[in-house]
Amino acid sequence: MTDNSIYKKVAKVLDTLPNGFPETETGVEIKILKKIFTTEEADLFCDLRLTFETPQQVSERTRRPLEGLAEKLETMWNKGQLFGVDFGEVKVFKMIPWVLGIYEYQVKSMDKEFAQLCDEYNHTFGKEFFKYTPHLMQVIPIEKEVENDQMTLPYEQVSAIIEMGQSFAVNECICKKEKKLLENPCGKPLEVCMGIAPVPGVFEGDHPWGGRAVSKDEAYEILKKSEEAGLVHLASNIQNGQHYICNCCGCCCGVLRSVNEFGFSEGVNSHFYAMIDDALCTGCGICSDERCQINAIKENEETYSIIQDKCIGCGLCISTCPEEAIILKRKEEKDCVTPPADENEWFKNRAAIRGVDYSVYE
Repeated sequence: MTDNSIYKKVAKVLDTLPNGFPETETGVEIKILKKIFTTEEADLFCDLRLTFETPQQVSERTRRPLEGLAEKLETMWNKGQLFGVDFGEVKVFKMIPWVLGIYEYQVKSMDKEFAQLCDEYNHTFGKEFFKYTPHLMQVIPIEKEVENDQMTLPYEQVSAIIEMGQSFAVNECICKKEKKLLENPCGKPLEVCMGIAPVPGVFEGDHPWGGRAVSKDEAYEILKKSEEAGLVHLASNIQNGQHYICNCCGCCCGVLRSVNEFGFSEGVNSHFYAMIDDALCTGCGICSDERCQINAIKENEETYSIIQDKCIGCGLCISTCPEEAIILKRKEEKDCVTPPADENEWFKNRAAIRGVDYSVYE
């Protein structure tokens, strides 16, 4: 198999996964894969599955020699090409999609060339990715802005996601890092991407994702600082097993940028929307000019109002309104889309919508 054909094979595998990895006319996606994988690593990646396996299980299923396989898989984990878990006596590994997965795991190694390639690819990837549901992420509103008489489910509460975790880490946001390398930084905090694990000690030491381990209290403080900086909380669009909270801006974040640049007004799952009381609004413009990340607030003659079908219900506009003229309202039940139960159900639903059969990788 030639060098180019193995990378085309990886691209086809990634596009067969529910998340997708569309082909471009320029072949920029192949250039990206060549930056990430050696030909040997690319070939091994194609033999993995979305479910965890030990090196011995991979060897038995694929008939690859067991000798040296564990070391190869661990190297690929450290390079962000796959996902692994170290249980001490045994390590398990699985394939991961492009997003959310391989791309985010390149945060340690991203350089200007890689940033340029990813920026070019996003024009194709973003337009294709956000055409389909279920959405990748859901908005988690600022919790204190949800009024006590409104129902919120655990997957809609930032505190519930934190309290279910036992290990926490924070890392640079790869989207903001990419923009910074392209000499177009937004000036908002960079170290705001949070990882969460259900068992202790996961992020201690030199974890492949990078970043640094933090305590639960520090995790809450990071979320608070993100809110103050005008960043939107985004988490997996699932009910159970959420393992990250991104804190995103509309100028750098791949998800919110697609809402703004490509017009995907429903690019994220959201169960709330903001509402401005016209009688209380004094037209200061803080909500529109400084807080809203998706241009969902319009200026009227003397006041401002929410464009409801664009609002993602993050609550950022509420927390800095000097007149307390804005409230967060829950959407009507018919307008709320319940997230899939877990990642496996998300994969199945997404694959069905896209019309891809990924059963060989389950």
